[in-house]
Amino acid sequence: MLDTNIVLDVFLFADPAAQPLREALIQARIRWISTAPMREELARVLGYPHIAKRMDFYQRSADDLLRDFDANSQTVEVATRAPLRCKDPDDQCFIDLALANQAGLLSKDHAVLCMAKRLGALGVPYVGTVLT
Repeated sequence: MLDTNIVLDVFLFADPAAQPLREALIQARIRWISTAPMREELARVLGYPHIAKRMDFYQRSADDLLRDFDANSQTVEVATRAPLRCKDPDDQCFIDLALANQAGLLSKDHAVLCMAKRLGALGVPYVGTVLT
């Protein structure tokens, strides 16, 4: 799973550290699961003025990025609320889905990263960032 910041690193900012992930996604070597609300969050974030400026700089549109999201992720049902609570309610959906699917979670969000040990103890294979 990819949180919104990682999606931006991979498909908008072309962060060199995220390029192996981009290639793995495009070549379908890894499976990225997401939910409709995660896509909606990305669409909302793409409307932020500071992100719109970056999209202009990189000559990418919101539609381009949403097409990348759709082409490279597999939409699954929203997971039920997990017993672990994230300090940031906006990130809870990532925690819920990771636990429900025993899926790795790539994030740069401190509220998510600080839960790595607890998530690992519950079977989530990896919580971290591709940018370290």
